[in-house]
Amino acid sequence: MKIERKVKLLQHVLKKKKEDEGFTLIELLVVIIIISILSAIALPSFLSQANKAKQSEAKTYVGSMNRAQQTYYLENSQFVTDTSKLGIGIKDTENYKYVITANTGNQVVINNGVSQKDGLKSYAGVVILSKQDSTTQGEILAILCESNNIGKTEAQNPSNESSSAQPKCPNNYTELNKSQQSDK
Repeated sequence: MKIERKVKLLQHVLKKKKEDEGFTLIELLVVIIIISILSAIALPSFLSQANKAKQSEAKTYVGSMNRAQQTYYLENSQFVTDTSKLGIGIKDTENYKYVITANTGNQVVINNGVSQKDGLKSYAGVVILSKQDSTTQGEILAILCESNNIGKTEAQNPSNESSSAQPKCPNNYTELNKSQQSDK
């Protein structure tokens, strides 16, 4: 009989251990609090990186439009105001609208990457024909500019200062880089 009692006692102890398995409410709350703190730290950083990735689309496209405008001018002696005529396959996206505006003398053109969503910056590429005087052939200069403001904006128009020898960013835009090609 003693053996039977020992077996029953062991069965009772083993059964009790199986019932006690699991997490306590406090342990679950601690895990939830830790996950909440980590997500509160990581989420803004993730959203910032997502916006930077979306903005790189516009930077790349506007830079490509600048180079295409320079090439088009070398071949046709004029700038183009229709993105499809550039031949680089740039189309509007859900984040950006691409618009080209030129001044009346067709000496300055602005390639716009206009933000269509809050949280994104707009971009402008300014391309000018820079002639120092009537004896020189001149250069086609380009500059890439980033908006200082975040959010939806309108397309930028070129200023009437076509006599300027250097491209300038529109108001409330910051210069990112310059490029040039000779008009030969």
